[in-house]
Amino acid sequence: MKIIVLGSAAGGGFPQWNCNCRNCAGVRGGTIAATPRTQSSIAVSGDGNDWVLINASPDILAQIRATPALQPARAKRDSGIAAVMLMDAQIDHVTGLLMLREGKPLPLYCTASVWNDLNTSLPLAPVLSHYCGVHWHPLHTIGDGPGMQAVHVPGIDGLRFTPLALSSKAPPYSPHRAQPGIGDNIGLLIEDTGSGKTLFYAPGLGLIEPQVDAAMRRADCVLVDGTFWRADEMIELGFSSKSAADMGHLPQSGEAGMIAVLDSLDAHGNARRRTARRKILIHINNTNPILDDDSAQRALLARHGIEVAFDGMEIVL
Repeated sequence: MKIIVLGSAAGGGFPQWNCNCRNCAGVRGGTIAATPRTQSSIAVSGDGNDWVLINASPDILAQIRATPALQPARAKRDSGIAAVMLMDAQIDHVTGLLMLREGKPLPLYCTASVWNDLNTSLPLAPVLSHYCGVHWHPLHTIGDGPGMQAVHVPGIDGLRFTPLALSSKAPPYSPHRAQPGIGDNIGLLIEDTGSGKTLFYAPGLGLIEPQVDAAMRRADCVLVDGTFWRADEMIELGFSSKSAADMGHLPQSGEAGMIAVLDSLDAHGNARRRTARRKILIHINNTNPILDDDSAQRALLARHGIEVAFDGMEIVL
C-alpha cells in the first residue's frame, strides 16, 4: 500500500492567508524553520497507478500538480484518481470536488449525512451534475452503533476500506450541527489484503472511543489529528473563544492528549509486532508550534517517536 500526503495543514493552510500569528509571519518572513503546507488530503493506492483521493481540499489542483503519480497521462484526458472518499463535509475537505468537474462522472464514497449536506446546505452535488456528475456510493453503518461496512473500490485492487463512525459534529453550515449523528465524521482503517498491513487515518479526532482505540492498536501506521498543541490554543492567542474540544480536536499536550494516546499504543502489546508502528500527525493548524522545526514542542514529539506530516510525504506499508 502506498500513501501520499497531498496536504498536511488544517483549514486555511499554512500560512493562513489572513493570519499574522508567530508561525504564519515567521514562515512568510523566513524567521522560523518552517515549511508551507496545503489543506489536508491524502491519496492511497495498491499499485501506484490508480488512487483513492481521501478528502478533496480547496488546494487540490496545486496538490495534483505537485504529485506526478496523480497524472499518469495514459490518454488524452486522464487522471490517477479513481475515486474520492470523504471523511466529513467540512469545507476544507469537500470544495476541491468542484475543481475535478472536467472529468468523467466522479465516484464519491461518503456517508448519508455527508451526502445530504452536499445536496442541501452546500449543494456541490447538484452543481457538479451540470459538469462531470457524481456517482454516490454510500458508506453504511451497521445497526445503531459506530461500526460501518467495509468497502472495496473498483479499480483499487488489494485494498479494503473500513470506515469507523466518530463522535463529532457536522460542519457549522449544516442544519444538524446542533444534533450530531452517526456518520457526520469518520475515521478509516485501510488494509492491504495481501500483506495485512494497515493504515488508520483520522484527521479530525476529538475522542478516543473503543472502536478508535482498537483501530489504532491494529494499525501499522497511525495518521491522526494534529490540529492543536494546547487545549486552549486559540483562546490564548486571541483568535477564538472555542477550545480544541469545542472544535472536535484532541490536542497533543496534556495528560489525556494525543501524545499520551500514541504512547499508550506502544505500552500494550507492541512486543508482538514485527515492525515498529509509525505515528504521524496531520491536519496541523497554523497556530501549532510543532510547525516550527526548531521548537521545543517538535523536539518533544521526536522523543516520543511521533512524526509531523508534510506535503509530499510518502508512506509505504
